[in-house]
Amino acid sequence: MTRPHLFTPLTLRGLTLKNRIVVSPMCQYKALDGATHDWHVMHHAKFAMGGAGLGFVEATAVAREGRITHGCTGLYLDEHVPGLRRIADLYHSYGAAAGIQIGHARRRASCARPWEGAAPLANGGPDAAWQTVGPSAVPEKDGYPAPRELSAREIPGIVDAFVAAAKRALLAGFDVAEIHGAHGYLIHSFLSPVSNRREDAYGGSLEKRMRFPLEVAEAMRAAWPDDKPLFYRTSAVDGVENGVTIEDTVALARALKARGVDVVDCSMGGMSGAATLSTRKINQGYIVPYADEVRRETGIATMAVGAIMDPAYAESVLADGKADLIAIGRELLANPSWPYRAALELGLEEPDSVLPMEYGFYLSRRAKALAAD
Repeated sequence: MTRPHLFTPLTLRGLTLKNRIVVSPMCQYKALDGATHDWHVMHHAKFAMGGAGLGFVEATAVAREGRITHGCTGLYLDEHVPGLRRIADLYHSYGAAAGIQIGHARRRASCARPWEGAAPLANGGPDAAWQTVGPSAVPEKDGYPAPRELSAREIPGIVDAFVAAAKRALLAGFDVAEIHGAHGYLIHSFLSPVSNRREDAYGGSLEKRMRFPLEVAEAMRAAWPDDKPLFYRTSAVDGVENGVTIEDTVALARALKARGVDVVDCSMGGMSGAATLSTRKINQGYIVPYADEVRRETGIATMAVGAIMDPAYAESVLADGKADLIAIGRELLANPSWPYRAALELGLEEPDSVLPMEYGFYLSRRAKALAAD
């Protein structure tokens, strides 16, 4: 029997993933001064037991002021390491790899949690606002506060913060680090001409707008062990007038590949509001064409995201060479054992083997009993 592509191992540097199913980073907004706790462990335990090959911890800030909300996770203190190690160890105990997404929220920092409206925070109170920063003093929306423009002298310090966070992620036992270069956050905001109006070495042409993202990538690659893969999440297109185009992203992907990035995780949007809070009509796999184009044009491995819910569709994306990995987010919230569903529907031999023995043993017996005459 031919093994489904979704359940074919993938080797990236010194890491071999048992399958191509990835738990996408999903912000929980439940941290306490950046620190994870039992909620985060319970959140990830479902996915580790559910059979994914790689699980990502949510967008994790390199600085306190780089958080999106007061509830966002961080890697800016050594005290954050033990809690994150619990999550990495959890994935490892079920044969999965553990990844962490590292970023800085820039002008989209200092916001309320999504279910509280996601608007910029006000001054005063326990959830007080803090000063946001960006490549230019351009607010996210009309009526929103403008970030303070970063000076060129400050940029190396932010690069250093990414490196320090990567080193803490290594201490926590993570196998994969992902640079968050999407969704309107700091790295993306340097790349996009919508938010970057600088006239120095970090703004203007595409090459100059790529400078900060590439400096972070170079520094992260130097700090991250050679046998561990480095991912980069990008908003492949801004989806707004005069924003980042797929051609820009292809050029960025080529440069990232040359600097040792192993996988480009292709998302989109976020330049004028949270990409994950959009209520516009979407179709399954609506972002996949961008992962496909980046892969075809550059030869770098890509990860596909975007309302991927049906196992047969996920399988077709891999079989057609449009991506190398499939990232699942909200569908896993609805069904943490989605890999088991995929194993059944795609005809994997011994589908119960996807789950822990304590589950698979009984599900296998049930299947045989239901099929008996």
